[in-house]
Amino acid sequence: MILQNKNAVIYGAGGSLGSAVAKSLAAAGAKVFLTGRSIVSVQKVADEIRARGGHVEVGVVDALSEKEVRAYLDKVTAEVKTVDISFCAIDFQVVQNMNLVDMKVEDFVRPVNLAMQSQFLTSTIAASIMMKQRSGVILSLTATPGGIGYPYTGGFAPACSAIETFSKNLAAEVGTYGVRVVNIRSAGSPDSRVFKEAIEGNPKEMEPILQNMENDTMLKKLPAMEDIATVAVFLSSNLAGKITGVTIDVTSGTTGGLNYKVPRVAKDLRRVGSTISLIE
Repeated sequence: MILQNKNAVIYGAGGSLGSAVAKSLAAAGAKVFLTGRSIVSVQKVADEIRARGGHVEVGVVDALSEKEVRAYLDKVTAEVKTVDISFCAIDFQVVQNMNLVDMKVEDFVRPVNLAMQSQFLTSTIAASIMMKQRSGVILSLTATPGGIGYPYTGGFAPACSAIETFSKNLAAEVGTYGVRVVNIRSAGSPDSRVFKEAIEGNPKEMEPILQNMENDTMLKKLPAMEDIATVAVFLSSNLAGKITGVTIDVTSGTTGGLNYKVPRVAKDLRRVGSTISLIE
């Protein structure tokens, strides 16, 4: 129970990764406050956490509304005194899989606007509380395009880069108060809702897409939601007490360089004179 007596607020908790992180934080001992614009999806996650013996509360909060975020955090602090962990995982309404030159400007800028507004509001309002506490952890989530050129990702790529830069800058300002700010970079999880729906709807089309995404990684395997959630628990704990101002890469090595040229089955690398050959 490395997060026992910690209070965590999750925005977009009804989504795939938001719910996965919420469940893992609760399993680690934190009391989780789940929020979203729809109570239905959030309540479902809360019921699962309660069934496992976790401590959870729910609330309807629009992460794009300063008034609602501030009011909810005031409610939380009045009830449990501290906000120890903040994590925003709302949907950015991304349009992808097309050339930038063919995109509409509104589709390109929408993810950036949603990302920056939600991250700024939830993070800075939480930070103002944590600074008074002299402790707290603010987490965010991006993906592979935040660390490497990745085609056909539309406005999602600059949104990821913006979040990562914001996370570093905020960490630099609040670190002296004992507050840590860390971003997690994923490579896309095949067991997330968006991937599952795509696979169910277009299994033949999605098979090569997932294969290519896996081939881009060094481990030849994409991270599952549990992998991301486990990292979130670690970063929220005292075990990561000196980690701040960075992006923790959980992309299975994708951002180290696209690795599709290396085969999935390992081969021996042997030198023959001045040449290098790959031998089965």
